[in-house]
Amino acid sequence: MSERTPMIEMRNVSKHFGSVIALSDISMKVFSGEVMCLLGDNGAGKSTLIKTLSGVHRPTEGQLLLNGEEVRFKSPAYALDAGIATVFQDLAMIPLMSITRNFFMGREPTIGWGPFKRIDWKRADRIAKQEMAKIGIDVRDPSQPVGTLSGGERQCVAIARAVYFGAKVLILDEPTSALGVKQASVVLRYIAKARADGLAVIFITHNVHHAYPVADAFTLLKRGGSLGSFRKEDISREEVLNMMAGGAELESLDAELAEFQRSDQQDQQASSANTTPLSRASNA
Repeated sequence: MSERTPMIEMRNVSKHFGSVIALSDISMKVFSGEVMCLLGDNGAGKSTLIKTLSGVHRPTEGQLLLNGEEVRFKSPAYALDAGIATVFQDLAMIPLMSITRNFFMGREPTIGWGPFKRIDWKRADRIAKQEMAKIGIDVRDPSQPVGTLSGGERQCVAIARAVYFGAKVLILDEPTSALGVKQASVVLRYIAKARADGLAVIFITHNVHHAYPVADAFTLLKRGGSLGSFRKEDISREEVLNMMAGGAELESLDAELAEFQRSDQQDQQASSANTTPLSRASNA
């Protein structure tokens, strides 16, 4: 049986900004119908990796492959045309505009020809409402401002938009950040649906508790380097948390604290021994 071809792959990718190494020798494979959770704290290199995948930055070293073919994106527009859609944490929505207009963003369906060509708002509203219904969000009036939706629902509008326009790879930048439990569950449910629809999903987060239920694999970043990629069946939630926290560093810190406590106790004992004769002399 032949090995599957990843929908998107990074091979030994590094990104330098002058003397600053933002990414160092990163390798990662993401397959269609799977969710790869990219985990790391602030400063781990997640943002640079997203921008490298989505065409904002070009790798200094290494290769990007899409469905087995090497690609070099000149801009985010080239990446989008190739089927790589990125939903950034700050979204790209205008709160006072309607759900429908935010869904299509200039790509609305039209009716008529030539000088009589115009936007088919009736069809556009119907499509927006149908796509939101697919993820369990009942939009009674798609002409209502998108700002009236919850944070989780706005995330889902952005994700549904990317899927509707033919994304093969869906990159989600901290989609559950600053969301409540209920809103986060809405987003996680749609991530699972995107996977079921056959998309390759890259879910960037620092929240292991959100990542673990929907993940098929994990890649952990730290200070621009990779701690490794793991299949879900090969690593537990606790092991992921331990690696995120820096297990080796914590053990080293525990050892240092224990040594400090021993040293402090010895100093106290020595101090007590030195003051005993003086106390006796004063009593005499």
